Amino acid sequence: MTQKYDVVVIGGGPGGYVAAIRAAQLGLKTACVEKYTGKDGKMALGGTCLNVGCIPSKALLDTSWKYHEAQDGFQAHGIEVKGVSIDVPAMIERKDKIVKQLTGGVAALFKANGVTSIEGHGKLLAGKKVEVTSPDGKVDVLEAESVILASGSRPIEIPPAPLTDDIIVDSTGALEFTSVPKKLGVIGAGVIGLELGSVWRRLGAEVVVFEAQDKFLSMADDQIAKEAMKTLTKQGLQIRLGARVTGTEIKRKQVTVSFNDAEGDQQLTFDKLIVAVGRRPWTENLLAADSGVNLDERGMIFVDDYCATSVPGVYAVGDVVRGAMLAHKASEEGVMVAERIAGHKAAMNYDLIPSVIYTHPEIAWVGKNEQQLKAEGVEVNVGVFPFAASGRAMAANDTGGMVKMIADARTDRVLGVHVIGPSAAELVQQGAIAMEFGSSAEDLGMMVFSHPTLSEALHEAALAVNGHAIHVANRKKR
Repeated sequence: MTQKYDVVVIGGGPGGYVAAIRAAQLGLKTACVEKYTGKDGKMALGGTCLNVGCIPSKALLDTSWKYHEAQDGFQAHGIEVKGVSIDVPAMIERKDKIVKQLTGGVAALFKANGVTSIEGHGKLLAGKKVEVTSPDGKVDVLEAESVILASGSRPIEIPPAPLTDDIIVDSTGALEFTSVPKKLGVIGAGVIGLELGSVWRRLGAEVVVFEAQDKFLSMADDQIAKEAMKTLTKQGLQIRLGARVTGTEIKRKQVTVSFNDAEGDQQLTFDKLIVAVGRRPWTENLLAADSGVNLDERGMIFVDDYCATSVPGVYAVGDVVRGAMLAHKASEEGVMVAERIAGHKAAMNYDLIPSVIYTHPEIAWVGKNEQQLKAEGVEVNVGVFPFAASGRAMAANDTGGMVKMIADARTDRVLGVHVIGPSAAELVQQGAIAMEFGSSAEDLGMMVFSHPTLSEALHEAALAVNGHAIHVANRKKR
């Protein structure tokens, strides 16, 4: 007998599982189909983010930063530590434990909210039917009033660097090293490449990052990107811009990378090589030929502003649709779609999705950057406050970076907040809250911020927009 549901979600990642929970909360009979299996061979919810992305990488970033501080940072506080060492298998085991705890937490939330979890590969058929192929090959068909496609993304593979079991790896493999490589190559100086490169650099690896673009962090504000390049280089990451990898060769458990840059054709040899050149939507065997759902020119599922596909009652969210491949974007799309299915007029503000790179210092931003606004012909006022002038940052011995706020010169409305420094992601979120309510820089400048806090840097940047900063010299108006 065919099982019938109000909503069937294909994919249990941050877009899918959140959509399923919200749909169930709204009284809709909901099922979520997921094919991913964890290290224990059992189905694991949470998608890339929880299993092999955001969460495990943050666990390794935090461990490696603590190790780095114990080695190099404690002396400034008068703390002397001798004989610090890193147990890499123990670090990986801790990471796995956190992942298991969180994926198990999603399963518990499904149970608490009445979501039916179905293990297998989901495929959309015509007429809003979903074919589920279980791990043992058994095929079932589910009928749904509405279907949400949330199949996520996978790392892009490139011909010059085909993946191997343990020497040339993608972002997933880079989370599983059992020892610190002496020499590590990373292809791609984006979010993933910089984060993973940072982890193993802190633990002692010599790291070279190859970036095909001539510009570093082209998606970030120029001033912030310049500061990031300076800081990460100082930390020991060798970032080679305009470096195009042309081939790889493995010999005696090492990989030789051939690349071309401004100096011509060159070669470097590494113990491990991470390929982190981006991700692509996971649509393989997701859509039957007669499903009616269309893909765009980039291979993503075509949707409107509310994540509706070309088939009434079929929606798609997260990495499989247009926009930034971010877990928080996927989750909010999932909530929006569930609420629209339930008859609510939900919408989402795509202009205020924060971006974060979890290096140390963190790099984060929300809204538009200075070069975008200049290109649009918008006149702006800019306020910058360095953490070097923050009492709280000094106390923590973490004074690198700055807060930058950009406001419309005519209306004073905040158009962008860009931060490199301690707790950058948290400070940018404060900016996002202000911007969501149409705040002006003056509004933020008039608020009382507790002292001493890192948040005061945001306050001072807001004051600096109009030349009123107290704890740093204001730029003279021309």
